[in-house]
Amino acid sequence: MKLARGGFNTYGYTIGLLMLESIFPRIPGDTGNASSFPYPIRLRPVKGADYRRLVLERDPKLLQPFVEASKELEAEGVKAITTNCGFLALFQRELAAAMKVPVFTSSLMLVPMVSRMLGPTKKVGIMTVNGAALSEAHYNGVGWSSRDHPVVVSGMENEPLFTKVFAENRFEFDADQMEVDMVNVAVRLVAENPDVGAIVFECTNMPPYAHAVQKAVGLPVFHIFSLIDMVFQSFHWKPYEGFL
Repeated sequence: MKLARGGFNTYGYTIGLLMLESIFPRIPGDTGNASSFPYPIRLRPVKGADYRRLVLERDPKLLQPFVEASKELEAEGVKAITTNCGFLALFQRELAAAMKVPVFTSSLMLVPMVSRMLGPTKKVGIMTVNGAALSEAHYNGVGWSSRDHPVVVSGMENEPLFTKVFAENRFEFDADQMEVDMVNVAVRLVAENPDVGAIVFECTNMPPYAHAVQKAVGLPVFHIFSLIDMVFQSFHWKPYEGFL
């Protein structure tokens, strides 16, 4: 007998994803586009949360609406919760403490792992939507320090288009120019810092351009999907078959 158990209204959503409110296009590869995932995902915008309040102002009043939205996702049956902005690293401890399911707010959680993979003579390059806004507080929020894991940060805020799209919540953008912005920053990052051994994207709007960046610099590129796919897999291992 196979016993089916209930308790939720809908089923099949392993990952719940908290989102900032926005209207800019979310192309395939962006976490806000459901087609980016090979499995069902539960998306939940958080009312009142936007780029300005989170990235530029670090508004502590945002924590409570994110906790409430996380509890809604948990009540709907998701098994783990992530977010669509790496700057939510600031709230990692509080959100994880408030939930019964695992919470992973930011791809910045990958930096210690990548750093250990590279060894002591290499640094991790972090590409972020706003380099001036990213700080030690964000690293500390997800449990590490740049003293222990040296990083080089390159922001997109001085490029022609990338950061402006999200800061200004634009209705449309040129995806080709976005890719040019990403590649230019990555190439410059590696050229100016030849000891960079891998790149981590902070921003969840960056994965659509990961292939182009990796091809341009010839280094490993990690981003939020590296983490989401790992967590998803942790709930869905299949039995091994065959014999030696």
